[in-house]
Amino acid sequence: MKKLFVSFLLAGLFYNSCAQEKSSGTQQDLQPISVNEKNVHKAYFASGCFWCVEAIYESLIGVIEVTSGYSGGDTNNPTYGLVNTKLTGHAETIEVVYNPSEISFSNLLDVYFGSQNIDQINGQGPDRGPQYRSIIFYQNNIQKTIIESKINEIESENNLKVAAEVYPFIKFWVAENYHQNFKKNNPNHPYIKNVSNPRFENFKFKFEDLIKD
Repeated sequence: MKKLFVSFLLAGLFYNSCAQEKSSGTQQDLQPISVNEKNVHKAYFASGCFWCVEAIYESLIGVIEVTSGYSGGDTNNPTYGLVNTKLTGHAETIEVVYNPSEISFSNLLDVYFGSQNIDQINGQGPDRGPQYRSIIFYQNNIQKTIIESKINEIESENNLKVAAEVYPFIKFWVAENYHQNFKKNNPNHPYIKNVSNPRFENFKFKFEDLIKD
């Protein structure tokens, strides 16, 4: 299990948590917000530890940048410490900035489903809890239809229930600086060696045609 690097006083945690402004409804009830531009699109995925997922998507052809952060919750300005209290509703999420002429949203979804335990609820691998749950965020009904179609196909072909939730995209909060490019900057970290690297190698084996040279 990934451990917190920074200690937080309980009183401070509860004060900050209670001070957050609540949105006017659950994520599922809200209308999606589109942040795509003509030549540069963005996609948002929660799939367990963002240290793992960031490295996977950074390796893809057509991906310009990947940022680790938080999404899917009902509180503003979440931090790593607050998200790990399991009170904010957020999950560790990545923002993928990509060129749609080089890689499609459908391709990104294939990588998403092909690089995780698709039926693991509230976590991936050793990371357990709602902050590690799988979520796919859509920005419009076309994306929602693509997501639902792929989920239906996977479930019918494999006789299982896909654990990923499907949310309208509302807001992405950038995580603390030390989380960005964590795998690249900390190659000898035990979590990277024991969890991230095996997950990355398994992904590479399946998607060699989508990986940058």
